[in-house]
Amino acid sequence: QVQLVESGGGLVQAGGSLRLSCAASGRTFSSSTMGWFRQAPGKEREFVAAIRGNGNSTHYADSVKGRFTISRDNAKNTVYLQMNSLKPEDTAVYYCAGSLYSMLVIASFQYNYWGQGTQVTVSS
Repeated sequence: QVQLVESGGGLVQAGGSLRLSCAASGRTFSSSTMGWFRQAPGKEREFVAAIRGNGNSTHYADSVKGRFTISRDNAKNTVYLQMNSLKPEDTAVYYCAGSLYSMLVIASFQYNYWGQGTQVTVSS
């Protein structure tokens, strides 16, 4: 059974940083694109960042470009999201997702596996 388990969320002041982790088990994702999505209260789930299996190619939503960095450690089957210069509008539940694609994909329907989510709250 494939499981994605996020950790690292919490409460932080605006301008602060958090690092999210996503540990995968039950399947290796070393050849697959992994992504992060988020969902704020009353809003639809939105794409945040994605990284290809080899880690050499990434893509970010415009709203986080230059502030967030996605990375992965395939030896640990883990994906990370380093979030800097956080803003109150970054407040959301953050979800890790695993696809079966080797190319970069950013639509939620292109991801087959999802974590349970971790809450990130940024206070002003």
